[in-house]
Amino acid sequence: MPPSEITSTFDRPYRPAAIAFVNRVGRVLSGVGIGGKPITVDGVLSDARRKMGLSDFGDEGFLDALEVLADSINREAALNPVGHMIIRGRIVGILANKLVAQDTIKRHPEILDIPVEAPIVVAGLARTGTTMLHRLIAQDPAIRSLASWEAINPAPPKQTPRKKKDPRFAQAAAVGRGLKYMSPGFFAIHPAEPDAPEEEVILLEQAFLTTTPEAMMNVPTYSKWLEEQDHVPAYLALKRMMQYLQWQRPGIGKDVRWVLKTPHHQEYFDPLLEVFPNAAIVHTHRDPLKTSPSLFSMLTHLQMIFSDEVDPNRVANHWLGKIENMARRTMATRDRVNDKGFIDVSYYDLIKDPIPEVERIFEAAGAELTLEARKAMETSRKANKQHKYGRHKYSLADFGMTKDDVESRIAPYRARFNVPYE
Repeated sequence: MPPSEITSTFDRPYRPAAIAFVNRVGRVLSGVGIGGKPITVDGVLSDARRKMGLSDFGDEGFLDALEVLADSINREAALNPVGHMIIRGRIVGILANKLVAQDTIKRHPEILDIPVEAPIVVAGLARTGTTMLHRLIAQDPAIRSLASWEAINPAPPKQTPRKKKDPRFAQAAAVGRGLKYMSPGFFAIHPAEPDAPEEEVILLEQAFLTTTPEAMMNVPTYSKWLEEQDHVPAYLALKRMMQYLQWQRPGIGKDVRWVLKTPHHQEYFDPLLEVFPNAAIVHTHRDPLKTSPSLFSMLTHLQMIFSDEVDPNRVANHWLGKIENMARRTMATRDRVNDKGFIDVSYYDLIKDPIPEVERIFEAAGAELTLEARKAMETSRKANKQHKYGRHKYSLADFGMTKDDVESRIAPYRARFNVPYE
């Protein structure tokens, strides 16, 4: 397959020779507890404590969520040995970051006094231009974003003297190389560069209340449970980590403003607004008949890294249900607040020329778009053109769906926001 064209073909997972070998060995050894050992809450807590030499996680309200997630992974995810290793390692890593953050905040309680008042939150259905818009806004020197290298390890165990590049940059670059190795062409679907702004959905994992696990693997029990929970604790954990990151790298000064971005928020705008009542929410729109198969393809490719038993139709049906739920909950929130704080942006206007849209967002958010920021955005726009890493090809038919299957689920959303057919 040429790197310029990534097509949605899911007949068999791509496996580099080394990964295939490790999986084979892991399956052979699984009978003696290697590669297939269930993930237990006590096991990952113990590993994180041993790794960091710390024991206090702070508020342990996350344990119920972690218990549900671990059980769902063990029973439903069908991870291959490499996938099992990566997923368990991620969980231990999240817990290790919780330990370090808690220890640091205990020693520096002033961290929790750092103001996080009115973030600009980019949130629309996936593949609606949110990544482009997020990265443009983040070019403003007066605005703070979560860097990919920070997201990989938001709570480093040792604070090193200020350097031109944080050591975590190399770690994030290695993760990016690993992703390219395991899934060539994934960057054409969703770029993950170490120095680019990243989605804060990763920070929501501090509470283990996030859609990240269901993006990476099949965990329907956890997914159903997640939709029924109070997500205020997740957004409080997000705010706490934003304060902690701002303390680590103050950079722009005391009155910093954040730009956030993830489609995850659409299901949980109510708790987001409870924690960030002055947030300016940028709601992006594009024809779901076009965006849906793109999302299905991205998530199927992602899940095929961790499991050899990925059904594209299952992935698509699960996430079409989530798209419908996101649209329904978003419209309910907007009805409740009478659209206050929301800024609607058309994907088609963004593609034509994003700068006027950024101007409109800044004006609505009460932010100043300086000449310096505008120049930085124009430079970024030229350097990060669409299809920079190749063209992603997909269709609803790849997932056993027709246009009617999608349209019947999203018609109220299309009508409410006057979203055109593409």
